[in-house]
Amino acid sequence: MTTQAPGAIMIFAAGLGRRMGPLTQSRPKPMVEVAGRPLIDHALDLTAPLMPLRRVVNLHHKGEVLRDHLAGRDVILSDESDRLLETGGGLRRARPLLGPGPVYTLNSDAMWSGPNPLMALRRAWDPARMEALLLLLPRENALGHTGEGDFIVAPDGRLSRGPGHVYSGAQIILPDGLDAIPDEAFSLNLLWNEIAARGRLYGVVHDGRWCDVGRPDCIPLAEGMIQNDHVV
Repeated sequence: MTTQAPGAIMIFAAGLGRRMGPLTQSRPKPMVEVAGRPLIDHALDLTAPLMPLRRVVNLHHKGEVLRDHLAGRDVILSDESDRLLETGGGLRRARPLLGPGPVYTLNSDAMWSGPNPLMALRRAWDPARMEALLLLLPRENALGHTGEGDFIVAPDGRLSRGPGHVYSGAQIILPDGLDAIPDEAFSLNLLWNEIAARGRLYGVVHDGRWCDVGRPDCIPLAEGMIQNDHVV
């Protein structure tokens, strides 16, 4: 079991963006603008305090638009143009680009307020106990989110499935177990289930707010959230 801190991040940017409607007809969802800047740029901003960090972004829908936007920047691209692999399959394909050991993963279609979410994960990461550490929010702090929540947090931080806290799309995970999953395209939920069965799936609650920018009506929600309360 590795004990090193993450030296790489996988930013998921390959989704189809269908819930965005016309906004993603000619561009991928990470290029949709919030407060005048593409979502992918907001996501990359969060990595600044962790640099140098190997940054990998995956591509699928309208991938050439994102490729052109990121050209010349310190970002490695993981191409999924042939097939959308979901979070688990996408992370597995990107592993040679990410390098060994645990990695951060971050969904690109969200906005944050409060402490930097990646720094919060780094502070709470304990590889002696954990194989995955998920950043969660109380439902009232998860703007644009529908549903009853994803996980129940035990007093020691261990997670179990059930209504309660909402998963934010940010985590630290040891991806070694991906190699044993036979599917080509699959969700990271499969790996979380295995990690939870070993008692090594943990969560930490974000001390701020978060907005899921998955629909057009979420854009003004996100802009209102960050107008007076941004990431620090």
